Amino acid sequence: MIEEGNLKLAFYSAAACGGCDVAILDINEGLLDLMEAADIEFWPTAMDVKIDDVKEMPDKYIDVAFFNGAIRIEEQEYIAKLLREKSKILIAYGSCSYIGGIPGLANLFDRMEIFRRAYIETASTSNLDGVVPKTHVDIPEGRLELPGFKDDVKTLAQVVEVDYYVPGCPPTAESTLSVVEAMLRGELPPRGSVLAPPKSVCDECPRNPKGEKKRISEIHRIHEVAPDSERCLLELGIPCMGPATRGGCGARCPKANMPCIGCGGPCPDAPEQGAAMLSALASIIERGVKMEDVERQIRDPIGTFYMFSLPSSIINGRVERK
Repeated sequence: MIEEGNLKLAFYSAAACGGCDVAILDINEGLLDLMEAADIEFWPTAMDVKIDDVKEMPDKYIDVAFFNGAIRIEEQEYIAKLLREKSKILIAYGSCSYIGGIPGLANLFDRMEIFRRAYIETASTSNLDGVVPKTHVDIPEGRLELPGFKDDVKTLAQVVEVDYYVPGCPPTAESTLSVVEAMLRGELPPRGSVLAPPKSVCDECPRNPKGEKKRISEIHRIHEVAPDSERCLLELGIPCMGPATRGGCGARCPKANMPCIGCGGPCPDAPEQGAAMLSALASIIERGVKMEDVERQIRDPIGTFYMFSLPSSIINGRVERK
């Protein structure tokens, strides 16, 4: 339970782009209410607070911790466990901490493949000795250490128990503000809830022809089709993740003539987001069209159907064929 008085908050960013930190600022005037009712105890992006300061806090000292980003390195896993220990409520904030996010696509490769590509094979890299990151190196002044680079990207819930989830890349200002307001009123829903509407992006999309049966015979990339702001993108043969993605964003991408890419995560009744989208797409292919031809037209199946959810999917990563 959260006690009376100012809330004690923490914010932390793991394997992420920084957009979720900016999303906190996007609540604009809502920040004034937040600052009046809460004290920020830990936010490395915005203030100089050390990990040792958090370690010295009593257990459950922090009322609510917002954790954004996936778990990619050992330090991030350590801080996730530390914040779980020190916080009454831990929120997976944003797609990366919730379902793995774009960093999770690295699960298609092992650690050394990633290092080899990043530090040796790229055309702009000059690394004749083939040096890759190490956890430590000894120099005359002492030992320098780096946290280990883990073999797999994990969601926050795959490392510690999570109380709430806020989808989005990044979460919208509206969804963030609703979470903040519910938190200040003490009206958060049951633990384990995803703090977003249960409807899909298609349910919110003005381009979705309700009640009409879609039929397509070809798959196209967005630049291959003439823009049409009225028609459903799926009707145009553009893979749009709207049918398999939880809403709450107001279908902003389809409104801007871009397909939904799935950052809201799976709908409540279909936890395997990629499989749900594949099923939705298969259901609108014209009869007589060969599925092999359709498959060839999808240039990047994993990046299309699992752009955000690969670490939290059943497959989870690359499957080796023996």
